[in-house]
Amino acid sequence: MLDATTTALLRAVLEEVCDGLPRSEAGTRAHVASKILEAANKGEITAERLRQVAMQALRSAPTMWR
Repeated sequence: MLDATTTALLRAVLEEVCDGLPRSEAGTRAHVASKILEAANKGEITAERLRQVAMQALRSAPTMWR
């Protein structure tokens, strides 16, 4: 389980990366969120690394979610 500080960082990165994405793109947001969470659970907890993971996830989101 992640601590409150890390959880807040994950949320901030998600919001930053998905800022231009319409809220209706819930599937894409969920994909990005899951990749961020997966990275954090593997020990990737710096803001810069999480941003990189999130950007890659956004670029590689399945087309059915776009």
